Amino acid sequence: MKRMSRKQKKQNKRKKRRKTGGKVSRDLPPLVDPRAAEKSMAQLGRILKDREFDSIEEANAFLGGMTESGDIPSLPPSSPLERAQDIMYEAWDSRGDQRVALARQALETSEDCADAYVLLAEDAAETLEEIRDFYKRGVEAGERALGSEAFEEDTGHFWGILETRPYMRARAGLAAILWLQGERRKAIEHYWDMLRLNPNDNQGIRDTLINCLLEVGDDTGARELLGRYEDDISGCWAYSRALLAFRKDGPVGEADTYLDEAVKHNRYVPLYLTAKRRMPKRPPQYIGFGDENEAVAYVMDAMLAWAKTEGAIDWMRARTGGR
Repeated sequence: MKRMSRKQKKQNKRKKRRKTGGKVSRDLPPLVDPRAAEKSMAQLGRILKDREFDSIEEANAFLGGMTESGDIPSLPPSSPLERAQDIMYEAWDSRGDQRVALARQALETSEDCADAYVLLAEDAAETLEEIRDFYKRGVEAGERALGSEAFEEDTGHFWGILETRPYMRARAGLAAILWLQGERRKAIEHYWDMLRLNPNDNQGIRDTLINCLLEVGDDTGARELLGRYEDDISGCWAYSRALLAFRKDGPVGEADTYLDEAVKHNRYVPLYLTAKRRMPKRPPQYIGFGDENEAVAYVMDAMLAWAKTEGAIDWMRARTGGR
């Protein structure tokens, strides 16, 4: 076997670094689409739909028994929409062209299957207009599927109710594409309303919204949002608080304090915001509190808000040394 020269080894190492954004990445397990995991919840919902319990204790005992045994009966879908959603659980768990084929099959089964439009927007659309159209049709499908009563009676609990999730996924996608197409206010209105429907914010909409508000200069809205989720301990919240304080009073007092706290939470953000470290071409797959992936994900969304704030990046550079 021909051995590589030292020069060849260095060249290969540089190639690996370029592919992984500056670091040789370890092998990671393939991502499992979390949407596929909702199938067992859907099955459980069908079991409980027509079952009555005399008390919460009785219901918990019933659920506990199934959880311990791992034996959740598989009940057939009772409507075209349930059949279509079952197809979508299979689609989320599939790869390649099969995903798109299953999404189209789901729509043939029920035109009210919002998740099918979401998948087509992600995997089949070729232009921004096509992506927007699929998400828009997904939102409309979700509204038909849920009915007007859900938006009156279940507001504040969306996402906790499984049937609302396809609609919320489609709406998040629509808001994102509106933002990319320059329709900033429409996108922001969608994000605010999604938080009204689901203040628990299981989708992390607030992280996207805070950067949108700061980018368009809506500092009042940003303060309101920070106040709603004042216990949030993410890097996004820490650095957003620092940026907002800098905008208000400049590089003194509270702004310096908030920036110091943010750096303690995530020391990698200044490296990327001050261009001491090159941003990778793709967003990270895995994110952890305080890690480098969190920094990359934050800077990808927040870079323009910082760049549009005169003196903010220079302040960060001077305060942190770009560390």
